[in-house]
This record gives sequence, C-alpha cells and structure tokens, in this order.
Amino acid sequence: MENQPLFTNDAIVFGILMLSLGFVFYTESKETGFWKKFYKIVPGLLMCYLIPAIFNSLGIISADTSKTYYIASRYLLPASLVLMTLSIDLKAIFNLGPKALIMFFTGTIGIIIGGPIAILLISLVSPETVGGVGFDAVWRGLSTLAGSWIGGGANQAAMLEIYQYNPQKYGGMVLVDIVVANIWMALILIGIGKSNKIDNWLKADNSAIEELKQKVSSFADSIKRNPTLTDYMIMLALVFGAVGFAHFGAENISSFLKNNFEAVADKSSALSSFSSKFFWMITIATAIGIGLSFTKAKNYEGAGASKIGSIFIYVLVATIGMKMDLSKIIENPGLIVIGLVWMAIHAGLLILVAKLIRAPYFFLAVGSQANVGGAASAPVVAAAFHPSLASVGVLLAVFGYVVGTYGAILCTILMEIASKV
Repeated sequence: MENQPLFTNDAIVFGILMLSLGFVFYTESKETGFWKKFYKIVPGLLMCYLIPAIFNSLGIISADTSKTYYIASRYLLPASLVLMTLSIDLKAIFNLGPKALIMFFTGTIGIIIGGPIAILLISLVSPETVGGVGFDAVWRGLSTLAGSWIGGGANQAAMLEIYQYNPQKYGGMVLVDIVVANIWMALILIGIGKSNKIDNWLKADNSAIEELKQKVSSFADSIKRNPTLTDYMIMLALVFGAVGFAHFGAENISSFLKNNFEAVADKSSALSSFSSKFFWMITIATAIGIGLSFTKAKNYEGAGASKIGSIFIYVLVATIGMKMDLSKIIENPGLIVIGLVWMAIHAGLLILVAKLIRAPYFFLAVGSQANVGGAASAPVVAAAFHPSLASVGVLLAVFGYVVGTYGAILCTILMEIASKV
C-alpha cells in the first residue's frame, strides 16, 4: 500500500484545489512581466491540471483518499452542462448559414474518423503504441481525447467515466490533449492574421460574416445585465434541480436497460456504455439544458450562466488533475504522435471542405475550435476576428457539448475496432 497523503480531509483538499485555480487565473490575468511571458509558453489550462498533479505526486493530496472528484463529476459536471446549454439557440445556429454548420460538423467528423485512422497508421510502425489490454487499452484513453476534441472538458470527463481508462495513465492523455490542441490553436491564430489571403485562396464570400457581426452584437446587448442575488438563486435552483432529476432518471433508465436488454448488460458489448448511470446523467442534464433554452430561462446567460458553468468545469479539471501520476506521462511518447496525426486528419478535412464549398476562414477556424477547444477557446478565436463574434464561438461550442459525448462514443467504437485489426 502506498503512503497516506499529507492531507486527507476533503475540506482541506478542496481548499488547496481552489487556491491552485485562483493562483492560475490571477497570474494569467497579468498583462506584463514574468507571468505574461510564462503563459505564452505554458497554457493556463495545463497549469490547472498540473498544479494538483504535482501536489498528488508529492504526496500532499491524493484522489485515492478524496471524494472531491466524485462530487465534481456527479454534481458540478451535470450542473455545468445545464448552464452551458441553457442559452443555446438552435434556430440561431441554423441561421448562421449552412456553411457554418457544415464546417462545424466537418470538424466533428474529422475527429471521429481521425482517431481510428491514426491508430491504423501508427500500428503499422509501432503496434505497441496503440496496444494495451483491459482498462489499460490505449483506445480507452483516446476516447477521452475524442470527448475533449468534439465537445470539451465535460465530455472528456464523461468518456473517462464511461470507458474507465486507467486513471494512473490518464496524465499521458491529458498531456496529448493540451499539447496537440494548443499547437493547432496556435496555427489557427496565426492564420487569422492572414485571413484575407486565405479567403482569397478559398474564394470565399465574406458578406455573411458582416451580417453575423450585426446580429450577434444586437443579441448580446439585449440580454446583458448585472446579475442580482435572485438571479443567482433561481439559476442554482434550476440547475441543481435538473441535476437531481438527472440522477433520478439515470438510475431508473440504467436499471431498466440492464434488466431487459442482455446486450446492454454485457460489459464486453459495444452497447454496454448505455448501462452507465453516468452516461444517462450527462444525457439527461444536457437534454434539460436544451429544453430550458426554449424558455425564458435562456436569458440567464445575460446574468452569467455560462461563467458559473465554466467555474464548475475548472473545479472538475482540478480534481481530474489530482488523479494524474506525472511519472506515467513519459511512458508512451508515441501518444503525442497519435495526437498529431489525428489532428492533421481533422485539419486536412476542414481545409478540403472549406475549399470545396468556399467557406470563409472564420467558419473553418471557429468550427474547428468549437470542437477541439470547446467553450474555452472557440470564443477567443471568434473574437480574434471581431469582438462581437465571440458569442458565435460560444454558440457553436455549446452545440459541441451537445453532440460531444455521442460523437466520441462513435469514435471510440471505431478506435476499438481499429486497434484489433
């Protein structure tokens, strides 16, 4: 048995995690000096994982003795999904025009097919890199990348729970996620500076972008307000009421399916994930969020709904980081190569389709980041074109949360098949 960590009291552990997050956000907000230079090299999100991981590796805290991950994944994660989908406007997404949606789904398809293709290609050179058995199987770990790169942190956590990849090796997957996704985002940001040349090469029509700027600016201004205590209490009532209902529904649906369908009850079946209470909890929470988006509740986005959701996501990120064993990260550097090949397929498909349909670079960049970066980076990329377009990135990223888990499950099934070829 390993030694007990220095702190086992969850109140202390949670305090350490929150201090870690506060430190990262405070230092990242500095616009000059050392920290400005530091975060140009080391992404803030990586630090949110890394600091708790360092504390875990040093024996200060441990996920083995703490319930913080369970609380974050079972309560805060579904709550964040409701908050993130609360403001989704399906009509507005379709009103963005077919090219925006085509590029978004092209990005999704690129991730879904990129994973299994990358496994097949790498297996020709280094079959041990994509091997593993049981909960150590690489395809299980790569399922978390699929979740992250189609939806975001919430979907990544969902895939980790559904496919139960060895948490001791999960740090390696987090590293691949951070490194590869940030390389691709850096390339996209570089492309924004040359967007006019790229649009000329794509022979794209930018008139729709100008219309978007006006529409989005008007919508954002119409719902923005200073939140009151009543706003916060009603939001939390809706959200955690939804979480309670999601747990109730998940328990009953899971039990019903396992008791009535043998394929679902069989853990070796591709349908076994549908027996997961966690899966149904995530699904129900997302469905409730979409349902609320058709009501006046969507206006709570103007009071900061997605910001509260982001807080919950970052708490989850810290608790996941606490599960990382940094000594395992360097065990399989071939994973980085898999990630790079995977992202290259995603990028190549996006460029091909953009060229074929003459989609503006804006749609390519935001469509990609709505998948790969999620709600954390899609608005950043969109705002880099024009500040008023940031909510377009949010809108598509939230849509990514909706389809993320389902797309990742399809990708994982294909990766499992590819790993056995």
